[in-house]
Amino acid sequence: MIIIYLFIGLITSIIGALPLGATNIAVINTTLKHNTRQAFKISFAAGFAEVILSYYALHCNMTVRNFFESNQWIQILIALLLLSAGGFLFFKSTKKKSDRKQLKTSKYMTGFLLGLLNPPVLLFWLVIYGVINNYAFSLSIESSFLVLFLFFFGVYLGKLITLHLYSKFSLIIRQKFENINTIINKVTGSLLFVIGLINVIKIYVI
Repeated sequence: MIIIYLFIGLITSIIGALPLGATNIAVINTTLKHNTRQAFKISFAAGFAEVILSYYALHCNMTVRNFFESNQWIQILIALLLLSAGGFLFFKSTKKKSDRKQLKTSKYMTGFLLGLLNPPVLLFWLVIYGVINNYAFSLSIESSFLVLFLFFFGVYLGKLITLHLYSKFSLIIRQKFENINTIINKVTGSLLFVIGLINVIKIYVI
């Protein structure tokens, strides 16, 4: 019965990773511009970032939630960064650049930072833990090592699988179009801008 925690972690992680966010967009963009192997590096690192965020949310719980609610400047900063990145990509000219060794190392860092610097995901896990503990499951930082290992392993797999599916879907798009670098930048930039705009609306309207 303890194996159920693996599936809980897997399913909740997939649900959290399905909405289009900065990490998903980075995976799509990298797949279209380079290949699935480079995109997998982002997914691989983003999975570890997801585990760290979910563990931190479990460890701190209400303290983290109160911190974000009382420090809106963090949410505003994230929103402004997304708006800026979106505008930059939308108006960026597409000139071919030679691949360098930096490409091999930067994708891991990109995936990790995009996955880690994501307050909405942290809040998602805070809500999820409340739901889990309200439905006859007991999950806390004091749970047994096996329970925590299975749960967080499920979290990692869920993130990895979801991002990999995004990458595979991107290949279908690439096969249908040619020379789409300009379209990629504009679509990616527009999506990031919209995500940033939604965050701003949430802060000042909701």
